[in-house]
Amino acid sequence: MSNITAIGFDADDTLWQNETFFRMTEQRFTGLLSSHGGHEVLSAKLLEAERRNLRFYGYGVKGFTLSMIETAVEVTKGEVHASVIAEILGFGRQMLQNPVETLPHARETLDELAGKYRILLITKGDLFDQERKLAQSGLGDYFDAVEIVSEKTKATYDRIFARHGDGAARAVMVGNSLKSDVVPAIAAGAFGVHVPHEMTWALEHEDAPEDNPRFRRIADLGKLPSLIGQMT
Repeated sequence: MSNITAIGFDADDTLWQNETFFRMTEQRFTGLLSSHGGHEVLSAKLLEAERRNLRFYGYGVKGFTLSMIETAVEVTKGEVHASVIAEILGFGRQMLQNPVETLPHARETLDELAGKYRILLITKGDLFDQERKLAQSGLGDYFDAVEIVSEKTKATYDRIFARHGDGAARAVMVGNSLKSDVVPAIAAGAFGVHVPHEMTWALEHEDAPEDNPRFRRIADLGKLPSLIGQMT
């Protein structure tokens, strides 16, 4: 029998699509400014702006939109037209209205695990947008608690699993990001289950802790229930 009592799930690109919309918007952005550089050059400048701005704006669409505006100002040497700024703001508003597309096996897996374990949603990003996506996903009733945090660190998982479970040692964190979902959860003493997504933001890349006995990787969420049953 597993001694696991709590399972934390990441949201974006674990339970529903997210990065796809960012990359589509990035394509629109670089196309809008194509007279000032190619796609790879403009994407690299945008990524650097995002990296600089994380500590000011945090994660999510609003920070991404501000970083696009900053990049537009930079590459045009301050001469970006107001109509371009307006179009970028429109990109951001569209992202905040995109439909929520749940990923394969998400609902079935939550349905199988609910009632057997404390099911937690642990996600980072803009509060309003994450609440919107959770409501539109139709998955909200599966969760015993929802934690929308500014950052995912060892201390974050220590606090959440102590508050909503029996501590990290009896918890599992499931997500697509090694950097945010897996590595810090393992550092807190939990199991970390990596569910790779075909698109992962460059700033979420991290080496997998392959030698750690609490690290697991599965191809999709459908494999999770049997895996949880084997954890001791």
